[in-house]
Amino acid sequence: MTTFSGIQVAGLGKSFTLHNQGGTVIPVMVDGALSVGPGECVGLVGASGAGKSTLMRMIWGNYLAQAGSILVDGVDVAQAAPRQIIALRRLTLGYVSQFLRVVPRVPTLDVVAEPLRVLGVPEDQARARAATLLARLNIPERLWSLSPTTFSGGEQQRVNIARGFAHAYPALLLDEPTASLDAANREVVLSLIEEAKARGAAILGIFHDEGARNRVCDRVVDVTAFTPKAA
Repeated sequence: MTTFSGIQVAGLGKSFTLHNQGGTVIPVMVDGALSVGPGECVGLVGASGAGKSTLMRMIWGNYLAQAGSILVDGVDVAQAAPRQIIALRRLTLGYVSQFLRVVPRVPTLDVVAEPLRVLGVPEDQARARAATLLARLNIPERLWSLSPTTFSGGEQQRVNIARGFAHAYPALLLDEPTASLDAANREVVLSLIEEAKARGAAILGIFHDEGARNRVCDRVVDVTAFTPKAA
């Protein structure tokens, strides 16, 4: 059995080209570097616009890096083929974004169970795990048969968290997982993070909630250090 090697980012560079403004190139990151080991939670800090979300999206594979490497359990996301990234997301790398994006009319219970179903987990087991998480995150059972697209913002956020924690991903990206949550649900989410750390997950997160960050993060990385300096 191989050992999970965590997340390693080195020499990362990123720029955006504004095609509607004459092809102007805006550099946003130079020499980005960090590592997240198994059982560790690292928080990204820095001013708004410093590149926290951009870095997360490059690790997830939504943004293409212009330079450097992004190793997730040895797979270089910066160079990987689409099929490799899809496989990585299915098995290894989970992502809890701020917004729930699902196919309309799919029941909430199935939305949360889906990451397990695509791995071949039997339907009854996948739905049981989904039910446990939804109950723990205080989503009323009467809503489980409805599409979460009809839910409030806070309920959608909790469904997104349940979906992100359904499978025991070795690596997790968390984008503001406690934002806008009440005290009880905030506590549930922090406990889920602590449990993921205890089983050896490597977690990288953006936490504007300083109390949450101080509780679950082992250290922080200030992305301002990777912001290109003005000429």
